[in-house]
Amino acid sequence: MAREKFQTLTEQMFYVLLCLREECCGMDLMERIRLLTSGRVSVGPGTLYNLLEQFAAEGYVLTEKGEERLHGEMDRLTAQMNDYQRLLKGGDKPCELTDGTRSGN
Repeated sequence: MAREKFQTLTEQMFYVLLCLREECCGMDLMERIRLLTSGRVSVGPGTLYNLLEQFAAEGYVLTEKGEERLHGEMDRLTAQMNDYQRLLKGGDKPCELTDGTRSGN
């Protein structure tokens, strides 16, 4: 069974959507991502414009749908962090999801 497009986001996809909350040009977007991640994530122009085209086709660019996708990805990553915390660190304090609930409850 094929997985739904954008069911999970790569780091580059996540940061492009995150930084698209405000309109800007491609060069500014690449720089925002680089600065936000302290250089850990970089997005080249080919990748950026390919992602922008795909996001636009799905209705994700500067829209409520894109905002919802970003929140969904944040919840998915938070759940992964909580699993790590519980299993490897012995932690019992789950992180908050974007809707204010706690993951793993």
